[in-house]
Amino acid sequence: MKLHELKPAQGATKRKKRVGRGPGSGHGSTSTRGHKGDQSRSGYRVKRGYEGGQMPLARRIPKRGFTNIFSKKYDVINVSQLNAFEPDTVVTPDLLKEKGMIKGTRLVKILGQGDITVTLTVKTHKISKSAQDKIIKAKGKVEIIK
Repeated sequence: MKLHELKPAQGATKRKKRVGRGPGSGHGSTSTRGHKGDQSRSGYRVKRGYEGGQMPLARRIPKRGFTNIFSKKYDVINVSQLNAFEPDTVVTPDLLKEKGMIKGTRLVKILGQGDITVTLTVKTHKISKSAQDKIIKAKGKVEIIK
């Protein structure tokens, strides 16, 4: 058997429905679209979520909660990640972004997971009590940015 000799199995293919080819074809006049209505017109497209006049699912289900438009989004760093810096470095959000530790579009919060062995000055928007204690215990300083 050669590549050019291949063909689909008997009954595996179906002929294309030819519409609008006269009354003898059985698909003439309205071309299987029926009479009048949206679907009989050219350019018809169902809108996303449209359910044929039935109340759409998005409007049937009950709504819960709300979105707080005043919430602040933070990029989170753990104290253990600060060991990557040299001693006596001033760690700022810009430096964290430069190192690829944060995305840089949000505020920065430092959490107290892990331990720190390096003496640093940390400038951040928010810090947990345990993280602050660990930085100070390692002879570092913490400054809050407003």
